[in-house]
Amino acid sequence: MARNTIVLTMAFAVGVAGGSTATRLAAQPAREAACGSASMPQVRTTLYFGTSRPVGAVSELEWQLFLRDEVTSRFPDGLTAWDAQGQWRDAGGTVAHERSKVLLLVHADTAAARESVQAVIARYRKMFDQQAVLWETARVCAAL
Repeated sequence: MARNTIVLTMAFAVGVAGGSTATRLAAQPAREAACGSASMPQVRTTLYFGTSRPVGAVSELEWQLFLRDEVTSRFPDGLTAWDAQGQWRDAGGTVAHERSKVLLLVHADTAAARESVQAVIARYRKMFDQQAVLWETARVCAAL
């Protein structure tokens, strides 16, 4: 499992550095899913935020303020967030472990939503001195 996490993380890191096929796919509209009459096609976006900084860590208060000010303002219909433990391998090959936050959003597949996700990532990276935020997207059916 840890090896798969490292491979996924490295694949993401390579994608971010190299123009990312994943980013290009995420930027395209989702195909209409056969969701049936009880649900509709949506996009599930999961973001993984490391909380370690060059000096210290992102506090729980800082995280809550970030959710309120940066995420909820862009995704007011709702979100789910939880604590996690993450790891990643840096360019020198060292595996680092850190406390993390996971954010799950379910939203329409629109250019505005994709831009909002990118804005959340950019703000977190800038505010908390982060190298990257892992962005995972999947097409889903949701009953809202």
